[in-house]
Amino acid sequence: MTKEERFYKALWDVFVGVRIEGRGGFVNLMRIKSNYYRAIEGLLKEDVDAALKDHPSFRDELFDKLYSFFRRYFTESGSIYFGSTPFHDHVYERVYTPRRDIILFWKTRMLYYVKTDRIFRSLPVEFDGLKFYFDASQIENKKANERRSLVYELSEIREDGTIVFNVQYSERGRKTKLEGILKAAKKRGMVVSEEEVRRAFRIFEKQNEVDFFINKNAGAFLKEQFKLWSYRYFWEGGPEWIAERVNQLQILKKIAFKIIDFISQFEDELVKIWNKPKFVKNAHYVITLERITDTNLLRRIVKHGNMAKQIKEWKELGIVNDTFREEEIFETAATGDSVLSERYKFLPLDTKYFKDLELEILGLFENLDESLDGWLIKSENYQALKTALPKFRGRIQVIYIDPPFNLGSSDLFLYRTNYKDANWATLLENRLALAKKWLHERGSIFVRCDYNGNWIVRCLMDEIFDSNFRNEIKLKRKRQSMGTPGKFEVENESLFYYAKSEDSFRKDLFVEKDTSKVKWTGFLKQGERRPRERRFLGKRLFPPKGQHFSLVQEKVDRLLKEHFLRLKCEECGAIYYFDEQESGSDFTGGSKKENYKYADLEKKNVFGVSKIETCLECGADRWKVEYLPSNMRKLGDDWTDIPSYSDSQSFATENSEALLERVIESSSREGDIVMDFFLGSGTTAAVAQKLGRRWIGVEMGEHFNDVILRRMKRVLAYDGSGISKKKNVKKKYNAKRAGGFFKYYELEQYEEALAKCGYDDGEPFKGPATDPYQQYVFLKDEKMLAALEIDHDKKKVEVNVENLYPAVDLAETISNLTGKRIRRIEERAVVFEDGSRENTEKPDHRLIKPLLWWE
Repeated sequence: MTKEERFYKALWDVFVGVRIEGRGGFVNLMRIKSNYYRAIEGLLKEDVDAALKDHPSFRDELFDKLYSFFRRYFTESGSIYFGSTPFHDHVYERVYTPRRDIILFWKTRMLYYVKTDRIFRSLPVEFDGLKFYFDASQIENKKANERRSLVYELSEIREDGTIVFNVQYSERGRKTKLEGILKAAKKRGMVVSEEEVRRAFRIFEKQNEVDFFINKNAGAFLKEQFKLWSYRYFWEGGPEWIAERVNQLQILKKIAFKIIDFISQFEDELVKIWNKPKFVKNAHYVITLERITDTNLLRRIVKHGNMAKQIKEWKELGIVNDTFREEEIFETAATGDSVLSERYKFLPLDTKYFKDLELEILGLFENLDESLDGWLIKSENYQALKTALPKFRGRIQVIYIDPPFNLGSSDLFLYRTNYKDANWATLLENRLALAKKWLHERGSIFVRCDYNGNWIVRCLMDEIFDSNFRNEIKLKRKRQSMGTPGKFEVENESLFYYAKSEDSFRKDLFVEKDTSKVKWTGFLKQGERRPRERRFLGKRLFPPKGQHFSLVQEKVDRLLKEHFLRLKCEECGAIYYFDEQESGSDFTGGSKKENYKYADLEKKNVFGVSKIETCLECGADRWKVEYLPSNMRKLGDDWTDIPSYSDSQSFATENSEALLERVIESSSREGDIVMDFFLGSGTTAAVAQKLGRRWIGVEMGEHFNDVILRRMKRVLAYDGSGISKKKNVKKKYNAKRAGGFFKYYELEQYEEALAKCGYDDGEPFKGPATDPYQQYVFLKDEKMLAALEIDHDKKKVEVNVENLYPAVDLAETISNLTGKRIRRIEERAVVFEDGSRENTEKPDHRLIKPLLWWE
């Protein structure tokens, strides 16, 4: 292979990446990029030949240097970043700033992290005389980073005995029907075992796993890298600087920059699609019956044709028994009227069963968004953070996240966990930078991690949150490590607590002390103060010389009555408590014994008196005053006294409600909004609801429906588990004070947007007058304008988003886009808090242009 051929091969690799089979946005993208590359390759070769016309001897060196530069940025996904590390790695980026002496640098810092996925190709597999063929052409690429298993569907058994499978990702729990495969093979007279078929599956699945990134500014990055790379080439050991040599180097730079200009256009296009606002789809509401204040409407709901489906769901959730009937929703009041049953008033109604009545239900509320307790968003979290930012900017009081730890892949998790170091840092940085914009100026954020990534989190958080570090809180690990040789047992994890500003809100929390650490003690302090004496049970006592009693008389009297102060005879040790009843040796403390369980009331020489002269036990008159400190202590940064994980939802990494209670109570007030964009099993949303906070939760994958949504419905109906058992929680959340109202929806995903984008396969360049390397080659492309119906004769444009997606919620989409909160949703319009309204049946195409077309 000549140097010229080698260079064009490397350029193909940079521009297109490896071949991917299947269907979806990335496949669409690779096809478009390859078509555009073929168009530019001819132009590039013509320009190179023209530039070298007067410098033919420079040809081999030109291609050699172009190759040595561009090959460094090849990645399997076609993304542009450090594929290999050049010699000048210490000058890639500044390692300090005018404000900070140390900053964190990592090789993917300049990228958006999209997802990690396996690149599947159709593959023949042969072993032990068996033949298999796996057809990957119909695989739909994953929308985001959710963990999904493959499903193998028997397609045919060929004449030569080759077993052919169609391969797709599982949806809604669909699984491979292995038994049917074996039966079909047996019917054809083939002898193949279950283990042999599974072995074939494993061989197919051992294909490359690739990280997909997008460079935030590919042009600037590559030009910067070229300048750095050229430093050594220009200055170290080069030939004599003559006019011929200068011209040659100018040719090299000119050609390199032309290539960079064209390559970067595609990366820039991806940036625009990645960051464009996304459509809201499949939106529904969950509302408990007592919030539907229109009795007639409620009766129509109960008599609705889909009520049987709703009741079936309630039974599956375990919130009604198997014999429950719709008639039980109402009961007869003392007045004889039929009213909503107290027992069933918190049953959660899902409007997906009652779409024809949904607008009437929503119409019961004067201000819809302010009436909602929360929002559940099914989405890759960057897309959710970017899309809904205008609506929630500066409104979130506290964010809690427990991102997947910086460790290897594990089957324990319902999502991928093998983000290592640089990839993990990019994943977090992209999302934390956006999350900061959601926070109120007095807001806080808590990020959980373990020793695999705590050093990265601390550096990232310091940089993003301007060093507003508050605490590194110690948490109890779910289970200790099983004794790795050469190191101590790992027992704890970290919870990093940062604030958005110096003026953040925080409330002190108090927890009960270990009873063994609460002991009666003296309350004398050094130094004399006047008046020196205090009265205790009628006795006028003085402190030793050079000391004073630390409490004023008023507080002494109160603490005596509350049994936090007592007198002790220094001769015999008899103990005296205040008792208006003068019960003497019969004193038991009554109900106060339960309140002050450290009072030693079980001892025989304990007396209850209102006044005392001399000891009733021995007659002495020498006394010691004892003080019982509070059995509560202010909570510090050691939270290992509570479990930080739970198993209530059978979810591998479920955070405990006790942990989230502390986070939320310490950093927010009732009515504030709490957010978790790595929602997991839904603990943050559940605890926020129980504590009277509003909430936003973001999660992807099938467990959104199977775990989170089901859990939140149970919470609305009243969930007596977790923190619900605590006295302070029972005051605000109990079987008589539950209920709620929240919205849940899906967001259009990046992969879906890529798949929907229309790009012309034809001539990419508009004309000879425009530099093809720098012109915006996508200007003529349709992108997502399929949603527009244009009548050129009438000069009229109508929007029909159904051409893109079914069940689009334009009201929420426009609310996210404009940042306006919804007051009311009507049949054909949405009304916002500021009084403005937008047509949702025929929206203004100029309003929703950012969703459909960009330049």
